[in-house]
Amino acid sequence: MIATFARSHGAPCPTVVLDGRTLPEADPELLDALAGLRSDMSEHGAGDILKNAIIWPSKHPLFDLDYRFVQSLPRDFDSFDLRGSCGHSILAAVEVAARTGMIQPLIPGCRVRVNVLNNGDNVVCETEETSDGGTRFTAHFLCSPPRPIAELLTTGEPVSLIPFEGGTVPVSLVTMGNSYIFVSGAELGVTGTEELFTDDPDLFDRMLGLRLAVCEEYGWDPSGAFPKIAALLPESDGVLAVRAISVPSWHPTVAMTGATCLATAVGIEGTVPWALAAEAGHQEGLLSLRTAGGPMRVSAYVTGEGDGRRLAWVSVAEKQVDYRGKLPLPHQSVSTSAALSTSAALSTSAAVSTSAALSEESSWLPLTA
Repeated sequence: MIATFARSHGAPCPTVVLDGRTLPEADPELLDALAGLRSDMSEHGAGDILKNAIIWPSKHPLFDLDYRFVQSLPRDFDSFDLRGSCGHSILAAVEVAARTGMIQPLIPGCRVRVNVLNNGDNVVCETEETSDGGTRFTAHFLCSPPRPIAELLTTGEPVSLIPFEGGTVPVSLVTMGNSYIFVSGAELGVTGTEELFTDDPDLFDRMLGLRLAVCEEYGWDPSGAFPKIAALLPESDGVLAVRAISVPSWHPTVAMTGATCLATAVGIEGTVPWALAAEAGHQEGLLSLRTAGGPMRVSAYVTGEGDGRRLAWVSVAEKQVDYRGKLPLPHQSVSTSAALSTSAALSTSAAVSTSAALSEESSWLPLTA
């Protein structure tokens, strides 16, 4: 098996990208192979990489890549979450696909269309700038067809009152690809942005506790990665400060899927993010976020008016991805050895010959802005 790595700036860890044509299709055998991969990676000092992207050339005429995300959970090597997706890992997968010959080389203006099998997301990764070490993208998360705004509220209401620590806490639950819980930092006792960004174990535990309370309120399984939770504070000039929790610690910035959920929520009247964005002075259009790891820019495009408003797409700009290279790994479990026979051949070939073999399998359609 050949593991290829790339890291999106702002992600909590790199992504290991795997050619899905060399892996089993059935979940039990796939997870067995990924558990072996985690064991091998740990022996190579890469045991802290918890994001897995499985890709192959799409047979669908509207897409370049089929993509499946698997979140490794920190409990055990065989602990995974198959739900949801990861925007940072999508960009890492596109970077690797281009460098290994699975898709066309990336040039400024080209667009790679990704079919996310986990949740049906359609993501267009638009190249802004390329270099020897990586690529800068804008990612567009499409709703096809545009979705009624009300459908993006996980519980059907803009605010839910959650029993927590002897009282109730207002939160907004939004699903745009992944599910997120948004809460005002003030509800957790946070008085300012610097305090929000401090590595405070008490705040971390309270946010996890609130997430658990939400899951208990709605009967959701809290053991996986979703829903995720983020605390917000309004700043000046329309800026929202955001602090999110990833797996298994603070997110260094905010997940791209979290940013898309947040931009969506800001456009829905009555939600916690909508109220805080208004307090910050945000108008329609580009939403500026401040995170512990730097700024982010995200915008949501909504059509229609009143009850007929629909979300068409959300865009996250200026996301840099660094290519990290390949690591041949020896693991083949008994149940997956046949499915991985192709991997042995790939691991003994030069990178150029691998690229050529992949190039012959699917024609390339250059897509420009």
